[in-house]
Amino acid sequence: MNLDRIVLATKNPDKRAELVEVLAGVPSAGEVVEGPEWPDVDETETTLEGNALLKARAAARATGLAAVADDTGLEVAALDGAPGVMTARYAGPDATYEENVDALLEALDGVGDRAAAFRTAVALVTPDGGEVVVEGVLEGVISTERRGSGGFGYDPVFEVDGRTLAEMPSSEKHAISHRGRALRALAEALDG
Repeated sequence: MNLDRIVLATKNPDKRAELVEVLAGVPSAGEVVEGPEWPDVDETETTLEGNALLKARAAARATGLAAVADDTGLEVAALDGAPGVMTARYAGPDATYEENVDALLEALDGVGDRAAAFRTAVALVTPDGGEVVVEGVLEGVISTERRGSGGFGYDPVFEVDGRTLAEMPSSEKHAISHRGRALRALAEALDG
């Protein structure tokens, strides 16, 4: 697969910045091309993998470049795996990060078992139809309150070894995160 130039199939500026940071540490990653446009994609699939593929296929088709897309779900044991594929829309279709976190903390109010996992599916699609999908998982717990000022989304309440992801420097977070693990798995799949 020709990966000299790739496009990141996300329109979320926070996710894009994190993908660029993580890919900077992946030796086989090519140049991230800035500026190409592709149509918005409705995430209609019932799996993270399916949604990642929808976005990567659309971007590869529209740009003629290899496209990398991810879909991430927060799976909370006490909520039977929710919010899952609805993670970005947990408090509603246009919910902010703060509203989603508020909804999660409210759903877990008084709940003792706060075990959770972040799961990221990363899809790479090339213009010639090549496809690779990999996954990264990070186990943790949901804290009872927000802590830290880094990261985005649920990072202020997702705790690993006593600290939330928002309390970690970005380099430390990327070394253990679900997204970092998925992108390194992609690099291994391409190099192997």
